[in-house]
Amino acid sequence: MLFPPVLLVVDLLTPPDIRLGPVMVAAPVLSAAFLGPAGVLLVILVTTPCVVVAAAANLQLGATNFPFQFGAFVLLSLAALAASTVRRRRERELASSRWVAQVTQRVLLRPLPRRAGSFTLASLYRAADEEAAIGGDLYASVERNGTIRVLLGDAQGKGLAALEMANSLLNAFRRAARHHSRLDVLVAELEVEFGEDMRDCAAARAEDADIRSKHLEESFTTAVILEAADAHSTIALINLGHPPPLLVDRGTVTSVESTALLPPIGLADLNGQELHVQRVDFPAGATILLYTDGVIEARNTAGVFYPLADRMRSWVHLAPDELLMAVHDDLRRYVGTRFTDDVAMVAISRTDPPVSARRHEAGPAQRPDA
Repeated sequence: MLFPPVLLVVDLLTPPDIRLGPVMVAAPVLSAAFLGPAGVLLVILVTTPCVVVAAAANLQLGATNFPFQFGAFVLLSLAALAASTVRRRRERELASSRWVAQVTQRVLLRPLPRRAGSFTLASLYRAADEEAAIGGDLYASVERNGTIRVLLGDAQGKGLAALEMANSLLNAFRRAARHHSRLDVLVAELEVEFGEDMRDCAAARAEDADIRSKHLEESFTTAVILEAADAHSTIALINLGHPPPLLVDRGTVTSVESTALLPPIGLADLNGQELHVQRVDFPAGATILLYTDGVIEARNTAGVFYPLADRMRSWVHLAPDELLMAVHDDLRRYVGTRFTDDVAMVAISRTDPPVSARRHEAGPAQRPDA
């Protein structure tokens, strides 16, 4: 706002052959990039008399070219005012979109409970597009009768399509995980519900059969589904085309490789074998880390993938929430820039011995004295 008056003072103090009046035209144009419509209008009101005074001081008011110069100034000022109005409206729309994305994230990715029976849990999510605040990675947990079931997955693709798949799978998991006693039955129902939802979404989005078929072929989600119970010293899991979890036990880090190659959810037709439920020892003090490929596929400036298992050996004694923050902070330092893919992690630690172990340690119950 002080730019035009300063130029006017300089113009009045310099010889007549130095004319700064035309330079003042830049003031409204530049202000459109930083100020709102009211601010730009104020700059225009300040600049207009400065332009006229400068032209009078340089004996240009009567010149043939001055009306054209002043007309150009008016047109540029109006354009700056319009540009500022559009920019401010876009900023409000962007702020609204960010707010909607944040609310959507809180609804879809509800924070996991910090404590569930004998287990301590922690979750972390970071979207690659920090402006959008949400992507295709997902997680959820359901606790029922001393048993906790946890889902962590990665929907194929980006944007609204990935969000649509994540929402469908999360809703199906929260419904099915509460009433199925077997993990393989739960996964089979997820496959059915996910396929039905994707067919409905594709039919609503496109009337062309070829487009609908192509959309269905591309709708899948890799996932790990885990079940842990207070009463048992093992955990059951099914890996559906997802990176293997990492188990921390007695100071060692072990990759829980799948013993059967199962396709992601949405591609069950490719599965030529029955669903395989894998069991892994999970004693007191052990921690298991579930993560999406955004962690292990992150690269440093030299193009080297992030060595998650090697780095975790330095954090084997951390609690779940501390472990996730350690991985996140180290990953951000390793990458050096913003994440190129979404990152989601869930850590589960058994803090109490299994019920069977506690009963064994306590020994048989003693009869009360007669």
